[in-house]
Amino acid sequence: MKMLRFRSPSIRSLDQEVLCTIRLLDDSEISCTIQKETKGQFLLDHVCNHYNLLEKDYFGIRYVDPEKQRHWLEPNKPVVKQMKSLQPFTMCFRVKFYPHEPMKIKEELTRYLLYLQLKRDVYHGRLLCPFAEAAYLGACIIQAELGDYDPEEHPSDYIRDFKLFPKQSLKLERKIMEIHKNELRGQCAALAELNMLQRAHSLETYGVDPHPCKDFTGSTAFLGFTATGFVVFQGNKRIHLLKWGDVSKLKFEGKTFYVIGVQKEISLTGRIQCNRMKKLVLTFHTSTPAACKHLWKCGVENQAFYKCAKSSQIKTVSSSNIFFKGSRFRYSGKVAKEVIEASSKIQRDPPEIHRAQFGQSRSFNSLSHKNLIMNMEPLVPALPSTNEYEEAAADPAGVVAVKDPVPLSPLEPSAAADTEQSCAEKGSSSLINDLQPHCVSMETPYLPPLTPKAEEGRKEEDDEGGSALTISELAYSPCASMLPTPVDDSQGGVNQLFSSPVQSPARLLKELHADPDIQAQLEAERERDREFERTRLAARSRMSGVLASSLRLLSSNERVNTWVLGVARFVAVLMGVLFITVPTLLLLLESDIDVSFLHEIRQTPEFEQFHYEYYCPLRRWILCKISMAMENLWSD
Repeated sequence: MKMLRFRSPSIRSLDQEVLCTIRLLDDSEISCTIQKETKGQFLLDHVCNHYNLLEKDYFGIRYVDPEKQRHWLEPNKPVVKQMKSLQPFTMCFRVKFYPHEPMKIKEELTRYLLYLQLKRDVYHGRLLCPFAEAAYLGACIIQAELGDYDPEEHPSDYIRDFKLFPKQSLKLERKIMEIHKNELRGQCAALAELNMLQRAHSLETYGVDPHPCKDFTGSTAFLGFTATGFVVFQGNKRIHLLKWGDVSKLKFEGKTFYVIGVQKEISLTGRIQCNRMKKLVLTFHTSTPAACKHLWKCGVENQAFYKCAKSSQIKTVSSSNIFFKGSRFRYSGKVAKEVIEASSKIQRDPPEIHRAQFGQSRSFNSLSHKNLIMNMEPLVPALPSTNEYEEAAADPAGVVAVKDPVPLSPLEPSAAADTEQSCAEKGSSSLINDLQPHCVSMETPYLPPLTPKAEEGRKEEDDEGGSALTISELAYSPCASMLPTPVDDSQGGVNQLFSSPVQSPARLLKELHADPDIQAQLEAERERDREFERTRLAARSRMSGVLASSLRLLSSNERVNTWVLGVARFVAVLMGVLFITVPTLLLLLESDIDVSFLHEIRQTPEFEQFHYEYYCPLRRWILCKISMAMENLWSD
């Protein structure tokens, strides 16, 4: 365990130093000693120096406060002020911004760290995908960890040693073994990891850090932010996708989170199709105000990282429309385009990568390790049911019947997996050339470029991104210990977060109708509202009738209409003259400005006569009336 000590410019005593432990993506740990003024950027630089990592803008350090709310460590603030927990501090090094195009990552080290993060996401249920995609991802992990299948070294159930998915069935394990044996043979670890990144980045849940919320009906939904935009998952469907270009504002008040944007609305007028933008306001309720603020800050950071072209375009965002109310926050790092440009300029020998072999990493054969620190992601594997293994043992041929029509032939690449293939063609060719010397054979099932029909289908899917889209056969339900507000799965999971759940309008109405007294009160209130509405409509109709008759009279009589227009013009001219004349007279009569022009006017006989015979008596009379009014007011 390496130790490093950071010192501020001023000499401090040893009792002000704090020990920090940072858990890395392979579950190893490094420690350092910091001082109270040390900012979060020092810890991130320390971890990146440990890895010899240059593409560090995708990563961040996450911690948990005493209320078990997760946060990202802000680089420009002191660590001690952010942690607010008992020493020593314990944090996690994680991927904060998932690259939109993993093929544009320059160094293999960065791709390996992203692979470790995706491996964790798969295990904890954050990266949910269909059965076929899950089998391919699992096979890539096995190939990267074990290499080629060897019947002498690998028993028939060697996949059982790997806990890859939260619900790992026997059928899924057999499909993983089939792909590992037949399709991935000859691939080195780096190439298997690259294939996993290429397949994973096309999934709907790629890069999603799920935030549990309640929608306006009281149903549980998971909110997330990706490189594409803001997404909402409910059950096994993606019910909302709002691209960053269509999101105009993110704000929160207490436990309520608002997403304000625009959505394309298609309407048919005869045979003409009309597209118009409709304002959209999505409202969600979190379990605590701290969770809502964390959700808002994550949204602001992701929008700035993926949407802005330069970091100079990032603005300070307020959580409220009123300038003196709410929280203010600004993302202070680089944006995605700047990170890709900086990566393309890296010129150095590839750093050495120390891959954790099977048996060394706690992410697999010891995933059920219980002595984890409280504010880390506790790992609770969901093992396959014993009934499935009993059925397999009872079958003499060792064949399990497949009930649902899942193809067991070699996987056909999906069109969505290669959306970015044309954009990253040059980068992929260079990556293959870099990986080729380390591999025994290069029989890589690389996916072909998209056909025009597939591209059209992808565009249609993007255009209809706001509609519901099925993402998997299973419901999206990540481990409760991985959520921004960690809870124990045995204590109710996600529902435990909402101690006072938001009741849906339908349920509330049903409860009200169940009580006859409340129902009678509601009926009386509705009757009063109807009577008030009838009275208001009658008064409005009478007033509109009078106005309409008056307008008809004026419009029918041309002479009256001309007279009204003349009076209006006279009043306007009179008001203009008074607006100019009155201030000028006050300037002449009351001011002491000694200008030659004004002095000559004051010396004329006409002005002196007006001043002494009219203005002075009028002023004395007005002052007398004001003083009398003030005396009466004070006497009362």
